[in-house]
Amino acid sequence: MTKKEKALYIQEQLDILYPETPVPLDHEDAFTLLIAVLLSAQCTDERVNKITPLLFAKAKTPQEMIQCSVDEIQAIIRPCGLSPAKSKAIYTLSHMLWKRITVRFQHPLTH
Repeated sequence: MTKKEKALYIQEQLDILYPETPVPLDHEDAFTLLIAVLLSAQCTDERVNKITPLLFAKAKTPQEMIQCSVDEIQAIIRPCGLSPAKSKAIYTLSHMLWKRITVRFQHPLTH
């Protein structure tokens, strides 16, 4: 059995055993899941699920998130740990996503 065949077999078995794997992080859409996953590094899912409602009440889209300062984000997510790095990452990621969204909206046929 080749490595590729073995990998396919393992994937098939996992799909049979776990047809739908629940996501333990509370989220509403791809962006809020992305932020929750970022926050989950070195933090429990339970704590992330307590913090994200506070963060998403303030900003739950990339556009809303970049209206916050890194310090505002950090103040909210501090209980998750590593808040200086995570707050910068959330802000930077939100800015990158917003920029990509606006470029695609302005030139929908070129991207």
